[in-house]
Amino acid sequence: MAAPTKKNTSVACVIPGGFTVLSLKFCSNSTAQHQLCVKEHRVRAESSAHRPQDRTLFVLNIPPYCSQSVVKDMFSQFGPIQHVELSEKPGAVEDKQPDLSPYFTPAQKRCFKVAYVVFKHSSGVAAAKAHPYDSPLIVSTTEKPVQTGLKKWIHEYKQTFIKPELLQKAVDDFMSQYDKRKEEEEERQKKEVEEQQEDEDGWVKVTKGGKSMKSRPHSEAANQRVLQKEHNKKKRKELLNFYTWQHRDSKREHIAELRRKFEEDKQRIALLRAQRKFRPY
Repeated sequence: MAAPTKKNTSVACVIPGGFTVLSLKFCSNSTAQHQLCVKEHRVRAESSAHRPQDRTLFVLNIPPYCSQSVVKDMFSQFGPIQHVELSEKPGAVEDKQPDLSPYFTPAQKRCFKVAYVVFKHSSGVAAAKAHPYDSPLIVSTTEKPVQTGLKKWIHEYKQTFIKPELLQKAVDDFMSQYDKRKEEEEERQKKEVEEQQEDEDGWVKVTKGGKSMKSRPHSEAANQRVLQKEHNKKKRKELLNFYTWQHRDSKREHIAELRRKFEEDKQRIALLRAQRKFRPY
């Protein structure tokens, strides 16, 4: 990005798109400058309390050597900062990953990033947008130096060595938490089995959780009882319908009984008709 003309360097440099250009130097005696583009974060589709639109500053073109703490120190001159978020590309707030051990976290990608600087007051965003271009931000100061080059590589290499006692402590803490979760899971399953047990009268206790509680799946013992009942019911049905001659004989007997009742009804009707005949003498 080309630097603005000298006659406009005493005021804020605003470019199309609503971005304000801020100059950046690695140290106070550096001759080379880097440009940052800042803008008030206003996205209608994104409504999150983590990035309030009236107190969040969107920053583009963050150099790879600027960490989260460095960005916070640079922009703290505009006002107190609540938190800083660095990301590889702009977008919505990503769901936080579960807390992992610092010894097993993946390495971060080294590239130019974007930042979301959340100030405690909205005046911080206005001060950053009104900052003049000819007053560059300083990355490395005497009070808080930033390592680069060979010193940085040596420091990062030394950080890769893990002390055995610290690693052992992290493993022990993880295993203790894992054992605690397993005990709680076993206790929960045991209570479910007890609740599904039938009492002396054959009743099963049914409990109902709150509205926010999700329905729990059936226990293994309850599933086995249901399957056994279905199996017994199917077995009894198969025994009743097993012999074909039983169906044939039962149908023959039923037809014979209907014919016998029909003949008896015919005789009774004939007798009634004979008794009703007119006999004058």
